[in-house]
Amino acid sequence: MSDYQVVIIGGGATGVGILRDLSMRGVSALLLEQGDLAHGTSSRFHGLLHSGARYAVKDPESATECIDENLILKKIAPHCISNTGGWFVQTQDDPPDYVEQWIKACAEAHIPIREISPSEAYRKEPLMSKSVLRVFEVPDATVDGFKIVWANAKSARRYGGQYKTYHQVERLVMEKERVVGVVTKNLLNGEEIMVGCDIVVNAAGAWASLVAGSIDIPLDVICDKGTLLAFNQRLFQRVINRLRPSGDGDIFVPHETITILGTTSQFVDSPQENDPNEEEVKKLLQIGEQVLPNLTKYRVIRAFSGVRPLHREDHDVPGVNVPGINKEEGRNVSRSFVLIDHGVHNGVQGFISIVGGKFTTYRLMAEKVSDWVAEKLGNMTPCRTATEDLLPEIPENLWKKAAQLLPYAPVGKMLERLQEDTESVLGEIQRDPRKGQMLCECEMVSMAEVEKTAADEDTHHLADIRRKTRLGMGTCQGAYCTYRALPLLWKRQEKYDAIEDELRDFLNQRWKGIRPILWGQQLRETELTRAIYASILQVRG
Repeated sequence: MSDYQVVIIGGGATGVGILRDLSMRGVSALLLEQGDLAHGTSSRFHGLLHSGARYAVKDPESATECIDENLILKKIAPHCISNTGGWFVQTQDDPPDYVEQWIKACAEAHIPIREISPSEAYRKEPLMSKSVLRVFEVPDATVDGFKIVWANAKSARRYGGQYKTYHQVERLVMEKERVVGVVTKNLLNGEEIMVGCDIVVNAAGAWASLVAGSIDIPLDVICDKGTLLAFNQRLFQRVINRLRPSGDGDIFVPHETITILGTTSQFVDSPQENDPNEEEVKKLLQIGEQVLPNLTKYRVIRAFSGVRPLHREDHDVPGVNVPGINKEEGRNVSRSFVLIDHGVHNGVQGFISIVGGKFTTYRLMAEKVSDWVAEKLGNMTPCRTATEDLLPEIPENLWKKAAQLLPYAPVGKMLERLQEDTESVLGEIQRDPRKGQMLCECEMVSMAEVEKTAADEDTHHLADIRRKTRLGMGTCQGAYCTYRALPLLWKRQEKYDAIEDELRDFLNQRWKGIRPILWGQQLRETELTRAIYASILQVRG
């Protein structure tokens, strides 16, 4: 007898979306993730909730998917989304004949647009270049990838779904021509276990080809690296897109108190190739200045890269390599997704892969996978993820209690992160008001929240705390909050040496994104951070 009906490989947005969907249908499912949830592509993007307008001309199928999912996610996950709205702006450097194509394509995809005058646009966004010729409003928004992934995981768990982080799938287990389980390795203690199941879903994103390759199934996933820049202030109040065919550096996305500029597109050989470099930084700044003049005078606090897992539409048979792919043509590959039944294409039953897509369409991808799985299992329960709220509403009495115990600014942020853990954390602050102090002033993370997160059974590293709370992701990039949080994690460790290594690894990850932008004010800030850790705390790199 199998341990689970379904094993899902990959803990990004699509994987946890599948776990939630299947769990809501009563299917027993386990998700395995080689790192922490959202440690890969789902946290390494610009955070745009697409209206679809970006793809309307080139990829109308993706455009329609995006506008439909945009409206659904705004309804079911409002705490994860900031409904900023967006503009598409035509500059003097953009092709004039593209505008009418784009307007027609948006209408065909049912994406609402509204033209506003440049004078009105300048009043609302005074930093925008005065060379902008036309401006169109679209229903873009921004989304917190960490929040939405963890919200799906928590929702799935309430329905009986299970997940294990830091469990790397070593290989799939075959009997005759059928996958009957997986062998997974606990990366924390080295233990290997075999998990039996009826169906394996490969939702490993950029790593999907490695999973399929463990049983010699060729799966051609294109790894497309994109680099982005984070600025230390909110330069625009809404998403600003260039009104032209998609290209490098053509989108500004505001998040809370920062702004992200992206992105580049370059094929790489491995999902591990995600280091940003100075050349990419300079290119983004140069292009970005066409929308925001003198962009280089604003402080960049971090460069970061993610690897998009892309699928080419010209694969007649999924899993067969297409010759002649130009590694500079990433923007010509569709952003739609494909579900591959390996029983049909490779003669291996009980195994499917979901490849491609976008963060905006993760829920739709999960629905399509779950429909397929449910049919195979004889489960007739329909999908409810488009109508049921992702997380329950926080009671009014807890909002009032938080307002009494905490400063005004952190209340909303903390409660949205904590959700069902809100009452216990507020209880700790009530018992000991010192725990209401902010360990991370940039992201408004209290001592009590970090303490609770550090005690979670699925928290093993400082980086896990960062992904759950945003600790160290603000303008100081962990300069102050890291050493403050360390004693709270220390309680989980047996040796100080492990904690010292933990601190070094966390800082190296933060500084990985700082090295390509070391000039001006950011260089001075980095020297201060180096002095704190290298001189005062005696931490060596």
